[in-house]
Amino acid sequence: MVKIAMHKDLKPINRRTSVMKIVCLGDSLTYGYGVDKIDSWVHQSQKKTGFDIINMGINGDTSEGMLYRFKMDVIFQKPDFVFMMGGSNDLIMGVEPRIVESNMVLMIKQAFDNSIEPIIGIPPNIDVHNMRDDWGSYSDFVKVAKQLEKYRELLLRYAMVSDVRYVDFYAVIEEYATIGKYNLYLDGLHLNDKGHRIMADFFYGFLMNNNPYCSRIK
Repeated sequence: MVKIAMHKDLKPINRRTSVMKIVCLGDSLTYGYGVDKIDSWVHQSQKKTGFDIINMGINGDTSEGMLYRFKMDVIFQKPDFVFMMGGSNDLIMGVEPRIVESNMVLMIKQAFDNSIEPIIGIPPNIDVHNMRDDWGSYSDFVKVAKQLEKYRELLLRYAMVSDVRYVDFYAVIEEYATIGKYNLYLDGLHLNDKGHRIMADFFYGFLMNNNPYCSRIK
């Protein structure tokens, strides 16, 4: 069972526009690999909220790649918020969690320097028992799962110390997986349409201030 991380309320946000603009920067877990565009959690979140939510997820991207394109894909968009979720591919390739965290912190600082409110996305864990067979020789996914847990702890600690908002997708997907009622993965790494629906509902709850796995947004 995943321990729920609670976050104290942060200060209200003075939005620059009548319609909130959010850039979602990430990898395939943000892009929506394996599901139709309309079924991705980002698209569903935009539909549910009416906010201008821009999907800047790229399949296979790393935290270093996200950092490299931050100026073009985020700053030039002039959003109110940037949601950043990456690191899974880094860990699969053997990068240490602290290095991934440092890349996230650099992006957070760039966001603040450009008057953009950052939101940390904590990626879901992997399902080591249902990974694609042909991926077995590519990485030690049991180790990756442990590294993802460590990475989550680092991000939560940073968010709480630095008063940065966060969305803990790891916790909510783990909760549903523990119940065992739903199969949420396509291949052990990417989520299916049910998984995306849960993520969309969860993100909506974050935006509407009623989700216990997130810091609140006002």
